[in-house]
Amino acid sequence: MPTSLPSWSRWLLAFIAALLVGTLLGSLVQTQFNLLAIQSMGFPVPLDVRLVTSAQDLLFFGPVFAALFGGSFLVSQPLALLINRWLSPLWHPLLCALGAALGLAVTLKLVDALAPMPTLIAATRSASGTLALLACAALAGWLFARWRPYRSTRPVRSPLATSAVLVLVGALGFLSEPSSSSESADYRIETVAEGLEHPWSVAFLPEGGLLVTERPARLRHIDAQGHLHAPISGVPEVYAQGQSGLFDVLLANDFERSRRLYLSYACGSHSANHTCLARARWQDSALREVEEIFRTRPAKTASAHFGGRLAWLDDGTLVMTLGDGFDYREQAQNVSNHLGGTVRLNPDGSVPADNPFRSQTGAAPELYTLGHRNVQGLFFDATSGTLFSHEHGPKGGDELNILAPGGNYGWPAVTHGLDYTGARVSPYKQWPGIRPPLWHWTPSIAPSGLTRYTGTLFPEWEGSLLVGGLASRQVHRLTFTDGVITEQAPLFGELKARIRDVRVGPDGAVYLLTDSPEGKVLRVTPD
Repeated sequence: MPTSLPSWSRWLLAFIAALLVGTLLGSLVQTQFNLLAIQSMGFPVPLDVRLVTSAQDLLFFGPVFAALFGGSFLVSQPLALLINRWLSPLWHPLLCALGAALGLAVTLKLVDALAPMPTLIAATRSASGTLALLACAALAGWLFARWRPYRSTRPVRSPLATSAVLVLVGALGFLSEPSSSSESADYRIETVAEGLEHPWSVAFLPEGGLLVTERPARLRHIDAQGHLHAPISGVPEVYAQGQSGLFDVLLANDFERSRRLYLSYACGSHSANHTCLARARWQDSALREVEEIFRTRPAKTASAHFGGRLAWLDDGTLVMTLGDGFDYREQAQNVSNHLGGTVRLNPDGSVPADNPFRSQTGAAPELYTLGHRNVQGLFFDATSGTLFSHEHGPKGGDELNILAPGGNYGWPAVTHGLDYTGARVSPYKQWPGIRPPLWHWTPSIAPSGLTRYTGTLFPEWEGSLLVGGLASRQVHRLTFTDGVITEQAPLFGELKARIRDVRVGPDGAVYLLTDSPEGKVLRVTPD
């Protein structure tokens, strides 16, 4: 470093220069591991695409990594220099390198523990990716030790604090999302039931009233008079943590006679869990003859991306949506398992003879479609024979799709979304043979719940798709004409509530579930 500068300036320049080197190399490492994953799924990445993606990640992922690495660097290097007081100067570069690597490792563990997702930086899903990032940090620490002034081993706090401010500024642009206002309409919203803990799904009973699932493993009955009953006993054992829990409830086609219903839920433990499907008979405020008829394979860790929506097709088979388990996203392109797919089953859980992958060697016979991230919206339109679904993207790239047997919907090799860090999940937004979305949302609305309005109370909404939004805190009404979405309009934004489910009742009213510890069932009718 130049010796004509004041000592504190040389300290600051050494810190910033080392930080920039570590950030540059860390961003490049993250990108190459992502692209390696894309290649492993059979999607080639030529040199020009690799270079462009690396540059994009440096621009958008780089500031986020700089903030994380910069914070750990700001702590680790003064500690290393403090220890250096009792060692020979020959040990200084090694100690700073080890300190930088250890500091980043601790930071990554802390961020993953605090973040809603299991793993924030995708490259760290593997041991090799983690070691590569730590090696970048170690090199930055070694360079800092070599470039800093040697006359004093006292850490200079003021310049280092200044540098921390510089590296944190770059991350600020990732923290905000635009909002939208609700379209004007003549309707009123009444509360059917409240005090529900994270309600997830609703089913309408033929005798009147509702069944509602609560994510913490409770099934509730709301009778025709609006009375909320105590939880129904006999619910199968549910793994309820994070995003996991009790999900959808679906009545059998002959429910009025058989009183059979179906429940989707997370089962297992944090270290080995699945999305499961059970059927049961509801009698005398209890579930009887409870039978698990399907569970996904393989088992996965953590508590994210389970899917869980259910729908009947017109041939009497049942479709269940699944998720990729977050840290297993590449498995969404693997037909040998269920992760990131949807499955089609007979009412008893057996495999339909005409399932699209049943005759393929090594494929999971239950698989119906693949290439999904986390499907939390499903609706079969009996009039047109169309199966609609939607799924969560990461940072943008939420998708609305029409599901076709054997269809590949691209995730994670083809997506409009970015990782939460700003890194590219994939360089590709389209690919031959990959079914494009009917609609996509960027920024993300976090869609949950899906229906098509076919009632008589709101004739102006006839044929519209209604999509609940968790992040957007409203319902999105999509005009669907001749197979194309022609318009999107927001509804019920005045609620400022996370919308978990949206359904059209037998009375033509729109029913909403709000996702909160004090969730509600709401009924929307004309004013």
